[in-house]
Amino acid sequence: MTEPTHFRCRVENGIAVLHLDRPDRKNPLTFDSYAELRDWFRALAYDDAVKAVVFASNGGNFSSGGDVHDIIGPLTRMNMKELLQFTRMTGDLVKAMLNCGKPIIAAVDGVCVGAGAIIAMASDLRIATPEAKCAFLFTRVGLAGCDMGACAMLPRIIGQGRANELLYTGRSMSADEGERWGFWNRLVAPDALESEAIQWATKIAEGPNFGHMMTKTMLQQEWSMTLDQAIEAEAQAQAICMQTEDFKRAYRAFVAKERPVFEGN
Repeated sequence: MTEPTHFRCRVENGIAVLHLDRPDRKNPLTFDSYAELRDWFRALAYDDAVKAVVFASNGGNFSSGGDVHDIIGPLTRMNMKELLQFTRMTGDLVKAMLNCGKPIIAAVDGVCVGAGAIIAMASDLRIATPEAKCAFLFTRVGLAGCDMGACAMLPRIIGQGRANELLYTGRSMSADEGERWGFWNRLVAPDALESEAIQWATKIAEGPNFGHMMTKTMLQQEWSMTLDQAIEAEAQAQAICMQTEDFKRAYRAFVAKERPVFEGN
């Protein structure tokens, strides 16, 4: 994968660590960074060198969402076709994250609002600091709360009533609320945030990566299935996984009373 221009990325030991890189502005998104992130996550589905992703904070904040001057201002001057192209592009970033086949951990400090909150929501796991403030503030700028899949995904994470409150009011969800409600998987100190996320990602990356890809795929696809359909789809997915070498490696390790070493195939 090529070196990104509009965000930072480093890959170490199979873990890709991403940062939005405008800490002086609390890391807002621009047209260019939206598009480049979308393309990066699309390409990630075909990159076996990366086994997990950490979407990290930078300068004490995660992201302030769409840049007021670089995005909000220009949007007020666009026609309907141009606006729809933009909203579809932002939605395509979420789709690319959901379909990249790799577990994504959001490591959130400070401000995490608007599209930043959506990126955290679209991640598979979320770790935050006590200072994290997360808000789906679309109604506060005169828009609907239904942005980039929020009305579909947020209620599944924190429940319908709590999602209704956040999406109607646009108020900030405190870190304690987010942990109690299940939005944050855990809270850690700011100086341990990125290292904890990388440690978590590393532990996941040591597992059967083809199995993780299948797990992520089924977690998404089963949203629209009946229970009978889901059980059948999982039967087929598990039968495919039973053909992998990692399944055989796990068996041989169990027989030898050893810890399995997975290779992702």
